[in-house]
This record gives sequence, C-alpha cells and structure tokens, in this order.
Amino acid sequence: MAGTQADGPRRRADPGPGARAGRSRRADSGPVASAVSTVDDVVETVAPRAGRAMGGFLRERVLSRLTTRRAALLAMVVCALALSVAVPLHTYLSQRAELQSELQQQQVLRQQEAALTQTQQRLSDTAQVEAEARSRFGYVMPGETPYVVQLPGGLPAASTQTPGQPATPGSSWYQQLWNSVLGN
Repeated sequence: MAGTQADGPRRRADPGPGARAGRSRRADSGPVASAVSTVDDVVETVAPRAGRAMGGFLRERVLSRLTTRRAALLAMVVCALALSVAVPLHTYLSQRAELQSELQQQQVLRQQEAALTQTQQRLSDTAQVEAEARSRFGYVMPGETPYVVQLPGGLPAASTQTPGQPATPGSSWYQQLWNSVLGN
C-alpha cells in the first residue's frame, strides 16, 4: 500500500487554527515529552511536511549526526579520563622506582656500616694496632733491631742500575733522590 503511514515517517496532524504554532501534542503530555525522544520526532520536528524520500534522507542524516556527536563526545571523555589517569600513574611509577633505588642504597650503606663497625672493634685492641703498624709501615719498638730479608733474584729494579747511569724516566722523584744518596 503506497502512501500509508507504516511505509514512511509518522506525521503529526496539522494543529487546528486555535492551536499554538510550534507546539506539538506531546509537549502538552508532560515534562519528559517536551524533549525530543526519538529520531522520528527529530525528523518530524525538522521537516513536518516532507515527503517519504526526504524523510528517509533526513532520518539518515540525523542518525549520522547523532552518532558522530556521540562518538566525538565519547572520544573526548576517554581522552579526559586518560589524561587524568596518566599523570598520577606516571608519578606513582617514578616514585616507586625511586623508592626501590633508595632501599638498595640503604642496604649497601648498612653493609658498609657493619664492615666499618667490625673494623673498629678489631682495631680497638692495641695489639692489633701494633701489628698493623709493623706490617704496613715498618714500625719497630724502641730497642728492637729491624731485619729486612731479601730473597735472591728478588732485587728491586732500581738497584740493578750501574752508578753513573741516569735513572729510569718512569721512576718517581723520591726514588731518584734515594738512589743518588745510595750512590746508584
């Protein structure tokens, strides 16, 4: 059946001469009815007297606009949520990494403290301090005779020079001074 109401968009009846212009029957039915509730209502509001072909075109156009607007709004909401979550998440992760590095540094410092405490306890004994001074610095107590034992073949390189021969260029100034005092 061509031209029936089921084939095309619904049309509102023309308001009578006593009706206000611009108000529909739904507007009188309550507060919710004043808002546009369906696509058909939008089409009827935009083109109340359009033909069936024009109504279908408008319906598609309105649907595409509504879908595009909803998609744009959804994209803006997603972007706003992403930005509002990204900054605190970045801060949280960087502070977490910093905390881990500080905990590792604290563990290293505790190990160093334990080693230094152990060294301090070991050196609190005067016999240990005396032994360290003798081995590291060659100190002797008054009245003792120090002996230096040299093994054969273990002569230092500085004593292998012949007198009158210049000192090696890589030797330090105090070695050169000592060699000159010894006559090497």
